[in-house]
Amino acid sequence: MRLWGAAHAVDDFYQGLVPATVPYFVLDRHYGYVAASGLTLAATLGSSLPQPFIGLLVDRRGLGWLAAAGVALAGLGAGLSGLAPGYPAVWLLLLASGFGVAMFHPAGGKEARVAAGDSTSAMSIFAAGGSVGFFLAPVLVTPALDALGLGATALFLPPALLIALLLLRAHRRTPAPARRQATRAGRDRWGPFLVLTGVEVVRSVMFFGVNTFIELYWLHHLHAGHGVAGAALACFLVGGVGGTLLGGRIADRIGMVRTIQIGAALAVPALVALRACPGAYPALAAAVAAGVALNIPFSVLVKLGQDYLPSRPGTASGVTLGLAVSVGGLFSPVFGAIAEASGPEAVFTTLCAVPVLALALGAFLREPGPPAA
Repeated sequence: MRLWGAAHAVDDFYQGLVPATVPYFVLDRHYGYVAASGLTLAATLGSSLPQPFIGLLVDRRGLGWLAAAGVALAGLGAGLSGLAPGYPAVWLLLLASGFGVAMFHPAGGKEARVAAGDSTSAMSIFAAGGSVGFFLAPVLVTPALDALGLGATALFLPPALLIALLLLRAHRRTPAPARRQATRAGRDRWGPFLVLTGVEVVRSVMFFGVNTFIELYWLHHLHAGHGVAGAALACFLVGGVGGTLLGGRIADRIGMVRTIQIGAALAVPALVALRACPGAYPALAAAVAAGVALNIPFSVLVKLGQDYLPSRPGTASGVTLGLAVSVGGLFSPVFGAIAEASGPEAVFTTLCAVPVLALALGAFLREPGPPAA
């Protein structure tokens, strides 16, 4: 599980690298808000649309090596983006990086379920790996870009290649019967799974909205410096790591569905506090609270999706870890247009109303019951 948690961290580091570099593309290359949010859109298109189809392939043919290949491609695309000379080249490289992410999640989620068994807490370690990657991206990327400019993205190529080699070696050492343990007998419940997917989409819209515009909100509305703005993003993401791990523990105690509903309920006051807090430094605490609330359901949604589709763990992982998460990024141009018209603060005002939809959908979820033998 530790290897898969680390691999997820490296893979999602390159997803987190995109919003961390957006302010620098705005300031250094003079991209507008819509063009900047288009970079997030490129990475999201690459990672969202292919994932259900990759999940089907993983369920039918295994293809465990896709996890290693995906991490490598995600790193290459994101790492080279800062060196690209023009907007089209940057956009295509981030699209390729997103496709690498799409290759990783179905295979990685299936293998992580083998290691986790029926423990939501164990599965939260794998899910938290992704949150750690998102957290480390601004922590490591922001100082590098401050010192060296956009070309510093190339410094982050080696982790992708190293973890890809480790995953390939682990894949070759794992016997085929062990990899098949993730597939279980039982009836696939597509209705509840679609409702769960809707909840994850709404959670993702909120997450990407905050993740993409939180630094610009600190810079332009709270009039903070780059260091404090980067700290705001880091606070939000470190709260996400804590929320992901906390959600797994809560679910093992009170159930997965109730945990998802609690996370949706807590998101309302957390986002309102983030928007209403008047000062740059006091608002950092609200950023942590928002990260915790939005990520409490994350690992729970991943495991519950696999329980709803016991015979298709790769497909479930591809949707809950990939498609549904990435769809949130597809809304970035919408938020970009809102920010262009009324400023980044208008984005956060809009986000305060979004958790209500997650609450409504969460009311229709049910516990899946014990797994079949």
